Amino acid sequence: MTVAVSGPVFSLREIPFSYRGSWFCFSPVVAEKTYARDVHLVSHQTGMHPVLRLVPTAEAAVTATPHQLTWSAGDGRIRLAYDSADTVRVRGRGLGLRVLAADPVLTPFSGPYFYRDPVDDAFVFTVYQTGRRYRITVLAGTAEPLGAQALGTAERGVVLGGEWEIAIEEYETARAPYTAADPFEQVAKAARADFDAFTDAVAPWRSDQTPAAELAAYVLWSATVRPAGFITRPAVLMSKHWMDKVWSWDHCFNAIALAGGLPDLAWDQFRLPFDHQDAAGALPDSVTHSEILYNFVKPPIHGWAARRLPPGPDVYPLLERWTTFWLTARRAPGRELPHYQHGNDSGWDNATTFDPERVVETADLAAFLVLQMRELARLAPDPEKAAHWSGAADRMRDALLAELWTGDRFVARAVRSGRTWSTSSLLDLMPIVLGDELPERVRAALAARIESHLTAFGPATEHPASEHYQDDGYWRGPIWAPSTVLIEDGLRRAGHLSLADEISARFRRLCERSGFAENFDARTGEGLRDRAYTWTAGAYLILAAGHELRRQRL
Repeated sequence: MTVAVSGPVFSLREIPFSYRGSWFCFSPVVAEKTYARDVHLVSHQTGMHPVLRLVPTAEAAVTATPHQLTWSAGDGRIRLAYDSADTVRVRGRGLGLRVLAADPVLTPFSGPYFYRDPVDDAFVFTVYQTGRRYRITVLAGTAEPLGAQALGTAERGVVLGGEWEIAIEEYETARAPYTAADPFEQVAKAARADFDAFTDAVAPWRSDQTPAAELAAYVLWSATVRPAGFITRPAVLMSKHWMDKVWSWDHCFNAIALAGGLPDLAWDQFRLPFDHQDAAGALPDSVTHSEILYNFVKPPIHGWAARRLPPGPDVYPLLERWTTFWLTARRAPGRELPHYQHGNDSGWDNATTFDPERVVETADLAAFLVLQMRELARLAPDPEKAAHWSGAADRMRDALLAELWTGDRFVARAVRSGRTWSTSSLLDLMPIVLGDELPERVRAALAARIESHLTAFGPATEHPASEHYQDDGYWRGPIWAPSTVLIEDGLRRAGHLSLADEISARFRRLCERSGFAENFDARTGEGLRDRAYTWTAGAYLILAAGHELRRQRL
């Protein structure tokens, strides 16, 4: 029996083929914006590294579904499926395969060394770039080795032909010989069952009105890695392309997307950056397998996010330390409002809000902290602390309105010079996240300005009429998932339901049309940059779930 090819079907140039828990994937994307001709096994341990090149012996078409990768040439087929997070099975009938080292050059400190292990007769690559081994065990047919024990520059690997089957494993130093417990068809069927269970958990509401839900679930499922290195718990990377980190606000959107059906995994996403909270209470900018960066932070949306998660672990001490960091290390003496040190701290790296100066008090930051302090008041272990945080939230909200609201817009203020300015960045409108905490006139003014940012696909991050607008300008025009979700939620709580519904609908249609890119051209809807971004998939699931639940209540 052959497992039927079933949807969703996707392009490997858009989304890598992988499996929940795995640190490697199969993709022609081998570096940032770099596309190879052949599919590669790409590992994300110690960075993004193409390790093996899989080259069919005839020109072949590649088809990817959640459970199986297939090469087809005439009557010949090669099929690949994950047996476990660190092992794949590959089977060929009528189509051969060359499994080669991606890097042909071995030096004393880099590249692949290839040998045949006399213990189990398997073929093994040991690769400096990842610090891991890659073992090929022949389960059926024969393999011709190339370049075994060669030094310097050589073609290294195995050639398979006729009817054959192999297993490929990624591991550290040694493990027992591989034995096939199940036939290939059962392996593929089990992989599909794992994905289906995940999808049923995170998107039980899906319908024909949410056609991208299953693919969005696949993006999250396939980008999940098991704990390793600095990744202390099961984690959804932002991508298994080149954005293979967890940034300290991206993770919040994935946590919310997972919360309804997989609460434990959702809380793992939320808590991961807090596992690396520093002595000052700050979260790292990003965490990945072999690197933690503290040179910037990310905006404090964590109170907003925690409010949307189911009951779980006690995160009050973590949020308290994170909030205190902003109130101490990021408030100038005598000032009520906190500041960013650079656009990177805001998550909107190059937004025009930061053009005049970079060390600035901005309205979005104050608004996020108001929400975070409200959440601290809700979670507080005693009435005294609850009253403290409630009062602090009131003071910051009042200072935000008194100091940065001009009557029709919010401005940014330089901390040292005191000068203020307004821009055409959507960032200036993010205080809408305060919802009904804002006076009605402020809510109405923000909603009107947000509506003026809308294109056919959603809210552009720089006003389309601005002289600074750029189609592929990062935060100077393209549509992004996090800003869309935050604005949609704020508008809904502010009572602007029709506009919130319209923004949700446009962004959902955008994802259904253009996939789950890092961001999108606001004029054309084209996906930009990394094309398999999990917070975009998570945002689709958040908005689609909300839409379906509202529709079902009608």
